[in-house]
Amino acid sequence: MTEAIKKRYEFTLLFDVENGNPNGDPDAGNMPRLDPETNHGIVTDVCLKRKIRNYVELVKANQPGYGIYVTEGAVLNNKNLDAYEYIGQKPEAKKLPKEKNLAAQLTEFMCKNYFDIRAFGAVMAMEINCGQVRGPVQLNFAKSLDPIFQQEVAITRMAVTNEKDAGKERTIGRKFIVPYALYRVDGYISAALANKPLYKDNQETISITQFSESDLQLLWQALINMFEHDHSAARGKMASRRLIVFEHSDMLGNAPAHKLFELVQVARTGNMPPRGYQDYEITINKDNLPDGVQILEKL
Repeated sequence: MTEAIKKRYEFTLLFDVENGNPNGDPDAGNMPRLDPETNHGIVTDVCLKRKIRNYVELVKANQPGYGIYVTEGAVLNNKNLDAYEYIGQKPEAKKLPKEKNLAAQLTEFMCKNYFDIRAFGAVMAMEINCGQVRGPVQLNFAKSLDPIFQQEVAITRMAVTNEKDAGKERTIGRKFIVPYALYRVDGYISAALANKPLYKDNQETISITQFSESDLQLLWQALINMFEHDHSAARGKMASRRLIVFEHSDMLGNAPAHKLFELVQVARTGNMPPRGYQDYEITINKDNLPDGVQILEKL
């Protein structure tokens, strides 16, 4: 059985976009998401988790233990059914088995086989019920360091779908971009949740979430490389620029997360609208680093 991580972590990731839409808002015609009060750009945690899932699925394709639970077009009940077949039980609609050890085995199977359940958790209490897991890895919304400018670009369509439309004037379309923005997202990794028992019988641990050291290293790789395999005409030029990790000396941690995040400061270096990563200066106040915490710069 793989051993779960034993230390708490927090991290700050800086990434940028050039002439692209990092996260369209379906409630606003797919324009780049923003805070309407400040005009700072926003990228949701769900969007970033999707990119992490896609990277893991790409580099760990078909490897045991690295399946991705939430994939495009997936029928989740069918994936849950695999767990019941593994323990030799038939599911009862919307209910877990009455025996606690069987219910724990279902959830253990899902954690063992799906990376994103081990990392982010999942609510699997659906028609075929495999319980729920609170994942040790969580992300905030990413926010741009400066207000963004949502630019609308006109494009023309040079081909038509039907022959009857061949003589018509070409259609004018629209796409939305951010000329440039640097985004910051802060995240948390709880060793306590990674080691949380799913079920105990006479103080014997039946199962744990088991987000392991190898899972942790894979997460760092995903945060660094997730944009490298996600390029598209809509997203423009996106890249991870800096990954700063705070490692605590034990499972519960040695300092509040917000105090660690405050040690990372990002400032503009000029008065013109930013158009590149070089327009920002990143400083880390290592002099005020709390005892028991060390900084690991992954990028």
